[in-house]
Amino acid sequence: MAEQAETLRRTPLSRDRVLHAAVALADGAGIESLSMRNLAQELGVVPMALYKHVANKDELLDGMIDVVVGEIDPPVPDADWKLTVRQRILSARQVLQRHPWAPLAIESRNMATPAILSYLDSMIGTFRAGGFSVDLAHHVMHAMGSRILGFSQELFDAGRRAGRSGTTTPEPPAALPPEIAARFPHVAEVAMAASHDDASVLGQGCDDQFEFEFALDLLMDGIERLQQQGWASPRRPR
Repeated sequence: MAEQAETLRRTPLSRDRVLHAAVALADGAGIESLSMRNLAQELGVVPMALYKHVANKDELLDGMIDVVVGEIDPPVPDADWKLTVRQRILSARQVLQRHPWAPLAIESRNMATPAILSYLDSMIGTFRAGGFSVDLAHHVMHAMGSRILGFSQELFDAGRRAGRSGTTTPEPPAALPPEIAARFPHVAEVAMAASHDDASVLGQGCDDQFEFEFALDLLMDGIERLQQQGWASPRRPR
């Protein structure tokens, strides 16, 4: 292992090597641990050496995002649009689970990176090839939101907490205080059902993967119906 590490340190520095080392550092210690100094130390170089390959930390983050997005599976050849879209979204979700810092990094950028633009362009192309109008494809992308990149903000995730590396670890769900439950009985009812489903083979609390796929399939089925009906958005006066 020591020889491998030494060989790696002697490998000429390149943009690709810098970006992959940064991704590995964020995966192992969390995005908050990422700095040009820490990355340089990991690579066995002086910090100034990094600036020959990335101009600043913003460019570093953009490049890291592109490395991660590049791991998403390509479209399935000759498959229908629904299968292709579903499989790529679930592939994206698997990728982001390997890199739990990535969703926040993606949301923090002011502009989409080239790899994200390429991925979104490909997904829109899949809808268009499947017979979607530009109008419907536009609204579908809005409806999908960040889910098309494999993540979403959940309403009922209070039973989980983020670890140092950004991963989530199970935590016993806390019951709502009685006065809150009395004021918001429907929220309390749903929270209790999710927290105390003793018959579930998944254990207590919501199963993130099931909830993600459940919502994704609801969207996909509804989108398929609209496409089959030739749906178009109502024309509003300008």
